Amino acid sequence: MPIPIDPKEVAFTAIRAQGAGGQNVNKVSNAVHLRFAIHASTLPDAIKERLLALSDQRITTEGVVVIKAQTSRSLEQNKAEALERLQALVDSVATLPKARKATRPSFGAKQRRLEGKATRSTVKQLRGRVRSLD
Repeated sequence: MPIPIDPKEVAFTAIRAQGAGGQNVNKVSNAVHLRFAIHASTLPDAIKERLLALSDQRITTEGVVVIKAQTSRSLEQNKAEALERLQALVDSVATLPKARKATRPSFGAKQRRLEGKATRSTVKQLRGRVRSLD
């Protein structure tokens, strides 16, 4: 279940987009910087911790998520895309990682592994210098 993000906690800044666009790109600020402070948000504490633990370049050391959206020529579409990407980021940490259950390899698996190691060992030994039998 996705955790809703309060739109009041998100700050948008209109900036000029990069790249090609002709004369229009120099006049109109249609790209968007979205800023979302993780510490000041109303997200549950567990999700805040998992967000801050991510090694994502969009999260600053101060705990602020910065997302830049500039694919569309419309400011509103870029805002919507930035919000969707923020929601996807929060949803990715909302689901708990599945706990790993420790298992042991079967007897047959161990035997096959050792046979493979022995085969590789003989192949590598045959690559060595040829010794005379005297």
